[in-house]
Amino acid sequence: MFMYFPNNYVWSMAVVASLNNGGYIDEVDRACKPVLLASENGDDAGTEELYASWEAVADRLIAKARDDEARGRRIGAGETYYRASLYTSQAERLQSPKWEGRNAAYQKSIDLLLKHVELLGIPLTTVDIPYAPADEDVDSALPGYFYRAPGDGPKPVMIMWNGLDSTKEMMYYSQFPQMLADRGISTLMVDTPGSGEALRLRGLKSRYDTEVWAGAIIDWLEANAAELGIDPDKIGIEGWSLGGHYAPRALAFEKRLKLGVAWGANHNWFEVQEGRRHREGENPVPHYWDHVFWVWGASDMDDFIEKTRGMTLNGVVDKITVPFLITHGVGDRQINVKYAHQSYEQAVNSPKRELRLFDDPEGGTEHISIDNMPYVGGIIADWVAETFAELD
Repeated sequence: MFMYFPNNYVWSMAVVASLNNGGYIDEVDRACKPVLLASENGDDAGTEELYASWEAVADRLIAKARDDEARGRRIGAGETYYRASLYTSQAERLQSPKWEGRNAAYQKSIDLLLKHVELLGIPLTTVDIPYAPADEDVDSALPGYFYRAPGDGPKPVMIMWNGLDSTKEMMYYSQFPQMLADRGISTLMVDTPGSGEALRLRGLKSRYDTEVWAGAIIDWLEANAAELGIDPDKIGIEGWSLGGHYAPRALAFEKRLKLGVAWGANHNWFEVQEGRRHREGENPVPHYWDHVFWVWGASDMDDFIEKTRGMTLNGVVDKITVPFLITHGVGDRQINVKYAHQSYEQAVNSPKRELRLFDDPEGGTEHISIDNMPYVGGIIADWVAETFAELD
């Protein structure tokens, strides 16, 4: 992986994600160079300084985009708002949950992305999916983006879930929904409880039994199938990073799902946390323990352990009875490749199980193959399209 910050894996991931998702190298360099020294003080220190540096670049782009709008240059403005949103989002992701500017920064990334969508006529709509689990005092909605595939007739649809620290905006930046649309498949990107807008602006916390979320989402898709132009008998699911745990769990217990993808396996997340308590492996975000306590609504370490004890796919993936693809970078510094092998070896009842590992010289060796994300995304999109076609 390109280590812009030689001694800081987490900050360098933000650089790589930006460059792989449409960022310009000159703009990213201008955002990063002022905080090179700060990056040497560890993951946590200097993250607010980093945000300010990235925001300065984003704000210059916003000024340019507004000038483009005033001149009637919709395409130039839309493209520029996109990069401003991307940089704002990546810098917000690295902040502490305790930073008072976090929600405003996240809302800014949303607003900029939706300006891009409006000006370029992107076939994306914002949606709210009713969410009121019977065992929680919650009556809310899961926020999402629906990206419609072109053409007539009902289309297959993929539900896309993010991980511990990503957002539905990052799903869009990845270009994966666009890849699926090119193959005649629509995408529903959802901020599940504990992630993105659901966590930041709606206060929804994560839970281990992700079939609860999946059921609410599929109910909504079925109820709105005609309006969305989807085939309710062709619904799949894909999750990356911690979504590589969330999605297989849902696939095992929610039998309306017809196929699934773990974009980065996450077979035993509870075990990984025990390792992180002993400083094993890299963390995905700065301020790590503050972040996971926020995601699960945990008051302390004991409470967190109790809330996440069920985060294993042992005794779960053998219940998957539909096609299941697992991808993983062999050099993943966050989630060891052994977990990909565990999920594959236990998914014995899937009629089409596949393990696709990425190593040098092919690339895609890092976490969720972020170092070669568009390449891996295209491979996954092809598998999804071929597998939906086999269901006919």
